[in-house]
Amino acid sequence: MRKILEDLYYGNIIPNEQQMTPSSELKRAVDRVAKYENQLMEQLKETDQEILTKLIRSQHEINSITATENFILGFRLGVRLMAECMDENDGDIRTGGE
Repeated sequence: MRKILEDLYYGNIIPNEQQMTPSSELKRAVDRVAKYENQLMEQLKETDQEILTKLIRSQHEINSITATENFILGFRLGVRLMAECMDENDGDIRTGGE
């Protein structure tokens, strides 16, 4: 437990940073998106490329906001589960709780 707290304090824990396994489904999907993006960029005029770039950046922003919200919701759920597990007066019939 202390190691995790120290890592958190020193900034060594970065929840949104992830490494992709080279042969993973995620890596293959990312490669496909990059391939199709490049193909589309090659076919577009410069002004259209700018629009596509803005669209992609906006989608990245949406993805980032969604990932942050999902992390917070998941963390809160985990804390609630831990708190529930720590409640010693939760109606356990072995201890006479109601």
